[in-house]
Amino acid sequence: MQIPEQVQNILQKLSAAGFEAYLVGGCVRDLLLVTDIKVKIPKDWDITTNALPADIIKVFSDAKYENGFGTVIVKIPEAERTDNLKYVEVTTYRSEGVYSDNRHPDEVKFEKKLEKDLERRDFTINAMAMDGEQKLVDLFGGRKDLTKKIIRAVGEPTDRFKEDALRMMRAIRFAAQLDFKLEPKTQRAISKLAGAIKFVSKERIHDELVKILSSSQPSEGIMLLHETKLLQYIIPELESCVGVAQNKHHTYTVFKHLIESLRYTKNDSYQVRIASLLHDIAKPVVKKIVQGEITFYNHDYVGAKMTVKIMRRLKFSVKDIERVSTLVRNHMFYYNVGEVTSASVRRLIRKVGKDNLQDLIDLRVADRLGSGTPKAMPYKLRHLQYMMEKVQNDPVSVKMLKLNGDELMLLLKVKPGPKIGAILDVLLAEVIDNPHLNTKEQLVKRGQELNKLDLQVLRDSAKEKIKQKITQDDQNIKKNFYVK
Repeated sequence: MQIPEQVQNILQKLSAAGFEAYLVGGCVRDLLLVTDIKVKIPKDWDITTNALPADIIKVFSDAKYENGFGTVIVKIPEAERTDNLKYVEVTTYRSEGVYSDNRHPDEVKFEKKLEKDLERRDFTINAMAMDGEQKLVDLFGGRKDLTKKIIRAVGEPTDRFKEDALRMMRAIRFAAQLDFKLEPKTQRAISKLAGAIKFVSKERIHDELVKILSSSQPSEGIMLLHETKLLQYIIPELESCVGVAQNKHHTYTVFKHLIESLRYTKNDSYQVRIASLLHDIAKPVVKKIVQGEITFYNHDYVGAKMTVKIMRRLKFSVKDIERVSTLVRNHMFYYNVGEVTSASVRRLIRKVGKDNLQDLIDLRVADRLGSGTPKAMPYKLRHLQYMMEKVQNDPVSVKMLKLNGDELMLLLKVKPGPKIGAILDVLLAEVIDNPHLNTKEQLVKRGQELNKLDLQVLRDSAKEKIKQKITQDDQNIKKNFYVK
């Protein structure tokens, strides 16, 4: 197994000083996943030891101990640091008292035995330790649960979740990240204690939700939040979508449609994924029956306002809120090939923002697939991508030249008139064929030569060259998006 040499050195130094030392928790889990399932390589390395914090600092003189929980920060020597490995947390074996605030233990007791430290941990797959010789200590069947792809609480699940209610979301997050299942007793305990999530800070809930949305199975993670009754405390607006029927254009209820849209979101940005999850969030609010038909008028605008409220409550950044609400507000944009002009596409770009264009396309495709429509990228969306690319590219024009008309008139001592335009057209045509000529020095020299000639024939030739260039550029963009 690939344990970094810097981490092995810390284990060896603690052992040489007469102390036990083990890798523990997530890094052991991830090492075994690399070996067994080839899923991931650990990024964070944690060590547990029977050495007290004061003993650890004696072994590592530049270590820092600034908390009361036995965790000492051991810095990696500067010459040995990497982007992912600048320090290692070394923590004394410990047991914990009750969690009266559902977050922090009322009492932390340093222990002498590894077993005491492992039994306080959340899930079996996180309750394994490994020494410097890579001998595994597995007291709760974590290796077996890894093989079976199960998330199981250590000991009695209700005890673990009463200690820290956020562990309920962590269980779902691990299931979504690793594509694992919740062990039935563990899942029942989450459903029983779901209300305790109210006592967890919104900042901590935000962090777990982002990890679920960023996982390999975000839709399954949100469904687990729903099935375990956690979702009603985190995003109750989503629960309001359950069972809400839609019109003939949709196969699914609103809630099912949002889950399916999230499932089909190919964009791995959590901001785009939450936009997919919330884009129709207002449909239950605005739903009406008009002449026997279900309508959801203005659900995009109302949904954007609801999205802002939800994301503020969950402590998302102002930047994230603006990006997601913009996508939700504009997800119904109108586009029909042959009806929409370059000017209208430019207006859409100004409204949405250039950086959000591809996100908006990805959301629209996810919305379409989440409705049960089989075609992932219809022609009209490919055509929109083509138009967006086209209007963003600088058109072929004399503005591309390194010499403008005012400068040319001054140099040639010529008054404004068609002659200056003719010279500029010829210069542009020649630069199209030979881009290296587009320097001020070359253009001035060539402009002086052209000023002595009859330009009508040259200008006609230049116009044709420019037209050919514009047509060729347009064809190249169309090929990229498979449109005619």
